[in-house]
Amino acid sequence: MFRLNKLTDYAVVVMTYIASTPEPSLHTARELAGGTQLPLTTVGKLLRGLLDHRLVTSHRGMKGGYALARPAREISLAEIISAFEGPIGFTECNTTPGCCDLEPSCTVRYNSGVIGKALQHALQSIRLSDLTKPMHESATRGSGTVSITFGSGENNEHDQHHSKPYQPRI
Repeated sequence: MFRLNKLTDYAVVVMTYIASTPEPSLHTARELAGGTQLPLTTVGKLLRGLLDHRLVTSHRGMKGGYALARPAREISLAEIISAFEGPIGFTECNTTPGCCDLEPSCTVRYNSGVIGKALQHALQSIRLSDLTKPMHESATRGSGTVSITFGSGENNEHDQHHSKPYQPRI
């Protein structure tokens, strides 16, 4: 099972909260903690990690705070995950060669690499701006294809123009 640790999950929550602001604005750690219902100490730890990976910027002073380092449409979910988890892969041997004694004779190592690349591509395709709107999943029975549509799912001109299905090739 592909699973994120809690800190990574919370980083996605904080980044989505910041990106949900209608216009770029500064957010204090206290505001982010209150808005996301996360402990202030956890938010502080998240902000340090996000600053270290240049996903947010900080501004000091009376009216200081934190803001996205780039527009939300330019930040991928993969970047946020990598900041807290390290390289994205399906198995550890695909991101850290030499970590397993079975590596030379493993019969699924190559396929794990293919799955890891598909996972990386899928997470790279999802933008922070996509997370601020509802996503909709549809699957074609028997095809092995799952599509994710970004947007409200309603049939209106805005969503038709801005929604984009993602179909992983697995």
